[in-house]
Amino acid sequence: MSSSPHEVTRLLVAWSNGDQTARDELMPLVYDELRRLAHQYMKRERPGHTLQTSGLVNEAFLRLVDQRNVQWKNRAHFFAIAAQTMRRILVDYARNRHYAKRGGSARQVSLDEALIVSEKRSAEVVALDEALKQLSEFDVRKSQIVELRFFGGLSIDETAEVLNVSPGTIMRDWTLAKAWLRREMTEKK
Repeated sequence: MSSSPHEVTRLLVAWSNGDQTARDELMPLVYDELRRLAHQYMKRERPGHTLQTSGLVNEAFLRLVDQRNVQWKNRAHFFAIAAQTMRRILVDYARNRHYAKRGGSARQVSLDEALIVSEKRSAEVVALDEALKQLSEFDVRKSQIVELRFFGGLSIDETAEVLNVSPGTIMRDWTLAKAWLRREMTEKK
C-alpha cells in the first residue's frame, strides 16, 4: 500500500465526520488493500472460477461504502469490518452454490483450505462459518481473532489493536482458536 496507516486512519476519521472529500481520497487507498487481501484468498483457486478476486473486492467495497453511521476509529477498525464483510460474502456465495450439507460428506481439511471458495470447498466455508458462530457463543474474542486474521488479513499487531489487547494475548488465543476449530470441523465430518 502506497500510503501510511496513519494517512488511512486520518481519512477514515475525517470521512466519519462527514468529509466526503476524505472518502473520495480514501477509497483508492483501501480499495487497493482490499484487492490485495482478496487476492490472497483467491490465489490458490482454480482458473476460471465464477467468484473472482475482483468480484469479491467489488462486493466488499460496495458494502463498506454503504455503511451508515459508522464512526471509523482507524485503519485496523476499517479492515476488521472488511473482514466481517468478506466472510459474509464468502459464506453467502458458498450457500448459494448449494454445496452446504452440514458436514454430510465433508472431508477433513486444514483451516487454510477451508477458506478457498470453490465448488469442492464451499461446504467447508459454511462449516467454518458455523464453527465460528459456535465459538463466538462461548468465546467472542477468539472468534473475532479468527475472523480478523483469516477473513481480514490482519497481522497479530493489527488484530491486537482492533481488540485492544496485547499481541501476546492474540497469539495465545489464535493458537487455541485454531485448535478448537480444527477439532470441531473434524468431529462434524
